[in-house]
Amino acid sequence: MVAVAVLAAGRGTRMKSNLPKVLHPLGGKSMLERVLDSCALIQPSRYFVIVGYEAEKVKESLTHWDHTEFVLQSQQLGTGHAVQQLLPFLEGSKEDVLILNGDVPLLRQETLQELLETHQENNNAATLLTAQLENPKGYGRVFCDENNQVQEIIEDRDCTGEQKLNRRINAGVYCFNWQKLSAILPHLSAENDQKEYYLTDVFTSLSPVMAMDVADIEEISGINNRQHLANAYTVLQGRIKEKWLLSGVTLIDPDSVTIDETVELGSDVTIEPQTHLRGNTVIGSGCRVGPGSLIENSQLGEKVTVLYSVLTDSTVEAGTRIGPYSHLRGKVKVGSGCRVGNFVEMKNTEVGEGCNVAHLSYLGDATLGNQVNVGAGTITANYDGVSKHRTIVGNNCKTGSNSVLVAPVTLGDEVTVAAGSVVTDDVDSDALVIARSRQVVKPGWRLQ
Repeated sequence: MVAVAVLAAGRGTRMKSNLPKVLHPLGGKSMLERVLDSCALIQPSRYFVIVGYEAEKVKESLTHWDHTEFVLQSQQLGTGHAVQQLLPFLEGSKEDVLILNGDVPLLRQETLQELLETHQENNNAATLLTAQLENPKGYGRVFCDENNQVQEIIEDRDCTGEQKLNRRINAGVYCFNWQKLSAILPHLSAENDQKEYYLTDVFTSLSPVMAMDVADIEEISGINNRQHLANAYTVLQGRIKEKWLLSGVTLIDPDSVTIDETVELGSDVTIEPQTHLRGNTVIGSGCRVGPGSLIENSQLGEKVTVLYSVLTDSTVEAGTRIGPYSHLRGKVKVGSGCRVGNFVEMKNTEVGEGCNVAHLSYLGDATLGNQVNVGAGTITANYDGVSKHRTIVGNNCKTGSNSVLVAPVTLGDEVTVAAGSVVTDDVDSDALVIARSRQVVKPGWRLQ
């Protein structure tokens, strides 16, 4: 059994932001959420998040995380002080405790699983995640024997010239035997330049302590500023794109595409350049998306085409073509075999199967049946200045160019709306509605 504690109390002044550092987004999730996600394989018995700066905001960000316990560190007096706050929560516990940092969001689940296994199989008092850096300047060095037993940890400034040749550094991720650690924590001293309690001070009193090198040093990258955050996003995108490329997805120009980790892609999907997939988006098999498209929290059925368009919180069924320059938002549902074309906007609208909304139309708060043809420039006037109202169009209807359907209004099945009409009243099925002024021609007319 293992409990997890995430250090998330700091503000992160170098981020130049009022938002707590751990809540800055990275690929569709906060850094803190990513750290918690990295623990999935080890199945912790308890999750602790140690909070301080903007504690309530951090708590609110995790309302969807069940069974998370928050520990307040009212003063930030170092990593040792942060872990000391766990003492009343884990009194008498015989579990191991994994200590993570809320600003180290790239750890893989497999790495933490290996760290825990190494710790428990060797019955260690503590196990450190370490890394071998090409240039470890500025980092404390970890010195081990041939069995990776830690002999000492020396800060960079205190290393001799020979000691600085050691490339193994401390990654700041630890697994502890809690019973052994809790006996030492109350005795930490803050007699140092920073007047802080350092967690690393416990290692002189624990035995055995073992180091485990991480294979990919990018996993331990800490985020202290926006440049670090951008670098981490590049790393994350590389992982995501590699996964999908090896799963049968074609990325025409991977460097110009971004894909959130929460996105799901089917086989034989093609993603064109300058396309961005966000949130809880699902792209069905055989789809072609882009170039120049943004799809967020939306679902596409099989063999859907999206060209130069924006889709948000919408669903598009199989075989439908979207774009170029379409905008679907606010719970739009488009049926199979449809065409939504040039400069069409839809909001909170349901479109049946086989419909054609080819160009220059706005459909807001509307419900269309099957096989509806919407002429160029058709608009649903859904807002009366106070409230939004719904337009309902039956099966096999046609609207002429430049028509306006003033909601609330209902058209039955097989209704044709003459071009240029402004429809304000309901129309029964099998009818032609003409709602426009009769054309008047006055010959010989000119201004004098």
